[in-house]
Amino acid sequence: MNNSLTALLAETLLSRHPGDAERQNAREGAKDYFACLFPVLYGSVVDSGLEPVIRVFPALHSKENLALQLGYISHALDFDDYHPAFRGHPTTVVLSTLLALSKASPTVSIDAFLDAYVVGVELAGRLGKAIGTRHYSAGFHSTATLGTIAAAGAACRLLNLSAHTTQVALGLAATQASGLRSQFGSAAKPLHAGLSARSAVNSVQLAQAGFGGQPDGVLESFLQILGFDAAQPEQLLAGWGSPWRIIAPGLEFKRYPTCGGTHSAAEAAFVLRQQLEERGQGGIAQAIDRIEVSFPPGADTAPNIIAPKNGVEARFSLEYVIADALINGSVALENYTEAPVKADIAELAARVSRHPDPTAPADELDPDRRFHHVTLFLHDGSQLSHRVTRQETAAAFTDVEAKLRNSLSALPALLAQGVFNDAQLGSDAALHRLISLLSK
Repeated sequence: MNNSLTALLAETLLSRHPGDAERQNAREGAKDYFACLFPVLYGSVVDSGLEPVIRVFPALHSKENLALQLGYISHALDFDDYHPAFRGHPTTVVLSTLLALSKASPTVSIDAFLDAYVVGVELAGRLGKAIGTRHYSAGFHSTATLGTIAAAGAACRLLNLSAHTTQVALGLAATQASGLRSQFGSAAKPLHAGLSARSAVNSVQLAQAGFGGQPDGVLESFLQILGFDAAQPEQLLAGWGSPWRIIAPGLEFKRYPTCGGTHSAAEAAFVLRQQLEERGQGGIAQAIDRIEVSFPPGADTAPNIIAPKNGVEARFSLEYVIADALINGSVALENYTEAPVKADIAELAARVSRHPDPTAPADELDPDRRFHHVTLFLHDGSQLSHRVTRQETAAAFTDVEAKLRNSLSALPALLAQGVFNDAQLGSDAALHRLISLLSK
């Protein structure tokens, strides 16, 4: 019996069975995925990167290019779900891979599809634990790196490959994994998701074709080298599915189309805006002299753009998101498109300064204890402060069905209702009708 980590993982991926609760959570994840994908797919939100992606990677007769397109489109708004242990967006890579493969396999059942998705989320979360906290802080984009392996594992489950073929596919995925956080704020960030999905499909296709990749040792090497002495490979399998990670901690669905590392700052700003209104302040921006935001050291590694030039960069700017939340009482998609930043928001954002809190544990050591503490220094000499933790933000309800309906609002009513109904994934036919809409 082969007791290598890769062999044990392959056996686990293929043999453990999710239940009805896991499948229902997977349906919620799929609805959120489509809510993020359709505005870009149907052009209700303009994305200038889409045309070059389609031109360079045409999807006609190409499963791998379809996976790339779907990964790009579903991550283009940075509005898709997040998994805390993974420190990234698992669904964009996993579902893009599974949908592309299912398009070429019209007999794929809804249960097999959902089970593969659950397995992919499980593997994503466990890879995040196994790689440790330094992988992300060193500058790697987990959606791209770990997502490639998670999606390949999900694909092996969907296609019911042999254990040996699965081992080879996992190793091929690991050797192709790449993606740097330095691309955040550009179209290359969603391209990471697309390239990862394409690599996952390619890995499975090569393994199925008998390509001679190493069946053992590659995944182990990946964790050791890119874990930067913080890897915990035993976390990859310990307690697998007990509970499934799509149940606990579960997927976190975004309420705002910005980097998840800005959300608790936005919610702190909402509270402060209400306090200003209750005090009878006139113009919000006019009442504020300056703003400080504090957080654990290193907690601003993802939202690291201080002075964004356009809405895509603004998604990764603590300053801009705080200013937007204060001025408008919302963080709406219209302010995070490719258009130039709004002058009034940018002017207030320039008054925001960052102050890492040296008394808090470093984000690398305990990302679950992340917070944002926002303080307003007012022109009348008074101060207002509020703190919101990442756990509080994650625990708040996100209405995924409303998010999906809103994303379909630009479509003809009959088509929108049909897509909404099929996105509930209640049958094999619904799944395949959705897939038929996805190719550009």
